Amino acid sequence: MSTYLDASVLLRLVLGEPGALKPAGLEPAHTSALTEVECLRTLDRLHAQRRIGADDLATRRGAIFDLLEAVEVVDLAAPILRRAAEPFPTPLGTLDALHLATALLWRERHPRGRATFATHDEELARAARACGLDVIGA
Repeated sequence: MSTYLDASVLLRLVLGEPGALKPAGLEPAHTSALTEVECLRTLDRLHAQRRIGADDLATRRGAIFDLLEAVEVVDLAAPILRRAAEPFPTPLGTLDALHLATALLWRERHPRGRATFATHDEELARAARACGLDVIGA
């Protein structure tokens, strides 16, 4: 079994928010290259809003990079972009569609066992379930 991690999972862990999934129980794991961008933009936004200081920003950015080193990062290639542009069973925004498309194409290319989708986003979780993925975190 493999677990897809969306950005909300890494962010909740790095920000120390309640209910964070522990990465040790999610291995092997993979995520989209989009996750790095989302996580770092979120941290920069929190810093710009003065919700975290410069030292805290540096520490949390380092933690994101450490987490990403421990998982397989899937590039946003043309097949993923095409799949994200197709309809899904429930409404999704662009970034969520890219995450779900990445997980679905991963599952197609690695058909052994079940694929688990880890997210703390209820809308994304609903769409992943509707696509036949096991969902944890939401």
